Amino acid sequence: MTEVSSLTGRLLVAAPALTDPNFDRAVVLLLDHDEEGSLGVVLNRPTPVGVGDVLAAWAALTGQPDVVFQGGPVSLESALGVAVIPGGEGPLGWRRVHGAIGLVDLETPPELLGPALGSLRIFAGYAGWGPGQLERELKEGAWYVVESEPGDVSAPHPERLWRAVLRRQRSELAMIATYADDPSLN
Repeated sequence: MTEVSSLTGRLLVAAPALTDPNFDRAVVLLLDHDEEGSLGVVLNRPTPVGVGDVLAAWAALTGQPDVVFQGGPVSLESALGVAVIPGGEGPLGWRRVHGAIGLVDLETPPELLGPALGSLRIFAGYAGWGPGQLERELKEGAWYVVESEPGDVSAPHPERLWRAVLRRQRSELAMIATYADDPSLN
């Protein structure tokens, strides 16, 4: 078995050629990546469902847009909270993933976490890969792996995140941000 170098905390940015409709122009934050597989959430798939409609206690703590995001095609009935907590140690009910980004235990009373939160986003479902599956997709060129920034979690215009993440790269990836939504129209 080959050793897996952890990509936890990094972003997967869908290559324009990725044909899976679940991941068209997706930006995925990897929350866990090891030899057992990978788990992440799609940061740029807002749904029309308000956070207050499903998790009323957390609604006041989420940023704009204050809707639930579709984190991926797996377990759409489950919810994940991803939050940015600036500074050192996070409060009880928050587990650091990478830098200031971490997972929120949604069973924790919101008033315990609220004062510490820099931003919070709620996701229905997640994106998951079995052992070696993501590595195969990376070799096939389906994804670009780039560094995440805390602001990616709470981007106020998630529909622009794919282009914004690519544009900030200091390589030829920046050029891909100009790739047409439908190349056949060129």
